Order: sequence, then C-alpha cells, then structure tokens
Amino acid sequence: MNALNVAEYVHTLGLQARVASARMASADAATKNRALRALARLLRENPAPLAEANARDLARAESAGLPPPMVDRLRLTPKVIETVAQGCDQLAAMPELIGDIVGLQQQPSGIRVGRMRVPLGVFGMIFESRPNVTIEAASLSIKSGNACILRGGSEAIESNKALAELVGRALAEAGLPPEAVQLVATTDREAVGQLIAMPEYVDVIIPRGGKGLIERISREARVPVIKHLDGNCHTYVDDPCDIAMAVAVADNAKTQKYSPCNATEGLLVARGVAAEFLPLIGRIYADKGVEMRGDAEALALLAAVPGAKVQAATEEDWSEEYLAPVISVKVVEGLDEAIAHINRYSSHHTDAILTRDHMHAQRFLREVDSASVMVNASTRFADGFEYGLGAEIGISTDKFHARGPVGLEGLTSLKWVVLGQGEIRQ
Repeated sequence: MNALNVAEYVHTLGLQARVASARMASADAATKNRALRALARLLRENPAPLAEANARDLARAESAGLPPPMVDRLRLTPKVIETVAQGCDQLAAMPELIGDIVGLQQQPSGIRVGRMRVPLGVFGMIFESRPNVTIEAASLSIKSGNACILRGGSEAIESNKALAELVGRALAEAGLPPEAVQLVATTDREAVGQLIAMPEYVDVIIPRGGKGLIERISREARVPVIKHLDGNCHTYVDDPCDIAMAVAVADNAKTQKYSPCNATEGLLVARGVAAEFLPLIGRIYADKGVEMRGDAEALALLAAVPGAKVQAATEEDWSEEYLAPVISVKVVEGLDEAIAHINRYSSHHTDAILTRDHMHAQRFLREVDSASVMVNASTRFADGFEYGLGAEIGISTDKFHARGPVGLEGLTSLKWVVLGQGEIRQ
C-alpha cells in the first residue's frame, strides 16, 4: 500500500468512525450491553481461530528474534481470553454513565444548571505487543458510547485481526454499526502519522506502548493525547511496619511480573527497619536473580546475603524504569525523605507505603503526587481490571481529564445543561 493509498484508507476509517460515533452516542444501555455480552460469548466460543492466528504471530516473532518478554506479551492464552471476556461481562453489568446529569442546582434566576456525561466521540488507540488490548479498548469504547480506531503493533497483526472480526460480529448482532470499532489492517507506519493528524475525525489519541512510541505520538499528534511515558514505581517500607507483610508485598511488587509499567522499580526503606528488612527481601531477590542497585547504606546490609547480585546505584538508577529483574534500593531517614525522593524521581504512576502508622499513611496519600497512591498493597494492583473498571484503555500520568487507569469515565466528558421554564436574563 503506497503512501497515497494509506492516507485514503485511514481517512476512510476516520469518516466511518465519525458516522458510527453518532449512532453509538444515541444507543441505549441495553443495546450496548447486548453487544458486550455477545463479544464475551464469541471470545469463549472461538478459541481455535484465535489460537491459530496467535500462533502465526508467535512464529513470526520468534523467527525475527524478538526478546522473550516481547514474545510473552503476544501470547493469547486461554487465561488471557477468559480475562478479557470477563471484562466484557463486568462492563455489561456496570451502571450506565452516558446521559447522567450531576450537580444539578437551582440558581436565583430560576434556571437549574448541571452537567451531563457524554462520550468523547472518536478515539484512536495506538498500542504495541499485547493483542488483548484490542478487546479492552473495544469493550470500553462500546460501553462508553464512543467509536474507536485501533492500530496495534505489526507483531500482533494476525491476532488483532481475528479479535477485531469478533468485535464486528458482536456489534452487528446487537444492531450497532460494525464501524464503531475498526482495526487499522495495514502495518505501514504511515498509518500512524495519518491517524494522529485527523482532528476532523479523531477527538483524542491514546498511545500504549514503549517510551519511544509515546514520545513520538506526543510530539507529532494534532489531537489531544492521553499518555504516560514511564512506570518508575516505588514501594516505601516505613518505620513502623509489619516486616513479614512488607517482605511479601515488596516481593510481589517487583517479581510477580517484571515487564508491566506498574512493577516496582525503586525500593525505599526507613532506617529504623532497614537492618531487619533488607536481608530478608535481599534473600528473596537473590533467589529470583534480581539485581539490587543500592546506596552505600543499603549495600552494606545486602552484601552479606548469599548469592546477592548487588552494585552501587548511580543517579540515573533512581529514575530508571527497568522492566527487568533489577531494582534500585535506598535507605531513607523516614517518611519525609521518602516522599521527597518519590516526588523527585518517580514518573507519578504508582507509589506505595507499607506502614503500621495511620498518620504516616494519610500523609503519604495526600503528599505523594502520583496517579495511584497505595497503602499496604502491591503496586501491581494499579490496573483497570483490578480497580473494578472492567478494563482499561491505558494508564495516564497526565493531570487533566483522566488520571491513572483510564476506564469508562476517562472516555467521557461533561457538558453543561441548563433546565428552565421560560426564564429570561434581566
């Protein structure tokens, strides 16, 4: 497909999405929920076609020498399919947001003023690797009454096509336009450039992938972007804390899975508990092959751990997103230093405190400037499905409109509504 044809193709997708968005915005809740339940059923009824398409992507990825973590992200296992199917069912069971009027108040003039929740219109989603994002984006788009154009990575093209075909069937079965969810079926990179420069058709762009992709989209887009660039998340072990709980949570936050953006990359430990805590977590990290890059005080406590892979941290380590079995470790005086360190070095994605002190927990919640802030829980919970959103379109570290896991509300806006009985302004 040459550049001219790519431009025409993407503009056709945009026009179809804009037309479909009007029908989606006016669709009632029962119709949208019917489409979601149909999609969940079709996902469960079609394991063989999905597995065949996914096998083609996996074979191509392995022959191309993609790193194992990237190949792992491509896998559409039965568990992954069931999780996204459950997300569709969960969304269908959630209350309808579109059309809700909030904050209605009577004014001295006699008018009543409030705000109504409405769809954004059309969003473009550009993502890499994980084909399950196709279903997460599609299901959220349907429930929120939007239309969307999805552009997945070339490494997952066969899987994404198979999934998008099921989405189109579910929409048609419910009497909704199949064009409400469209997949960019070409792997030509020019399609991305076209998609992010169509304000006449696309209302917002949501990139989900590596830092390079998101930086490019943010730099070149001519429409608003909902994004996060890094996932440099922290776990702070406070004094006082439940040491056994802190060890279990710090282990899970780092090692449950290394590649997600909500994995802990920085471990901060209060000086008062460091001598007890660090050798315990150090043994676990050593057994799992996690390299620990620490300050002098942390290294002194970790050096005696058998088999520990340790080295001195550099200034760059404090702000690094490793996405690998590597973690930075720093001993801090206490809560004040921990908060200051996090607000300076974190990517404002997700940060957690492990503590027994209620006042410390409350200060951490108020003063840490991140999209998700946690008390006594693993940062790995920063996820739309785990938050009960049904699914997520991505995680935003922006401060306007949507922040944190972006679910239904993040794909809507509020417009002012005024209800009167013939009032005129004096």
